[in-house]
Amino acid sequence: MTTLYERLGGQPAVETAVDIFYRKILDDARVNYFFDQTDMDGQIVKQKSFLTMAFGGPNKYTGKDMREGHKHLIERGLNDAHVDIVIEHLGSTLKELGVADADISEVAAIANSARDDVLNR
Repeated sequence: MTTLYERLGGQPAVETAVDIFYRKILDDARVNYFFDQTDMDGQIVKQKSFLTMAFGGPNKYTGKDMREGHKHLIERGLNDAHVDIVIEHLGSTLKELGVADADISEVAAIANSARDDVLNR
């Protein structure tokens, strides 16, 4: 059985998707201010590594866990509405790349499964 990572297209697809995703995020005034003090080059590298692991690819992620990694954003008002926007941008990015709806749904489910940790609940 193939992993979600393989179905999405492996490393090249994850790299392309993360680049497009962050372009969308940084263009969206509803969420882009959360990244105004972020080293985006470093963030993009971490996100590529994290999504590779989350989608069933090789696990080379060495970043913080979800609670620790987002704690400073909770202090700045991060809430469910923001998580919804991020998941929406992730889904639209994958749609743009021709990913099947079932795989997009699986990605959304993975993202939603991290919601409580991201929001420190």
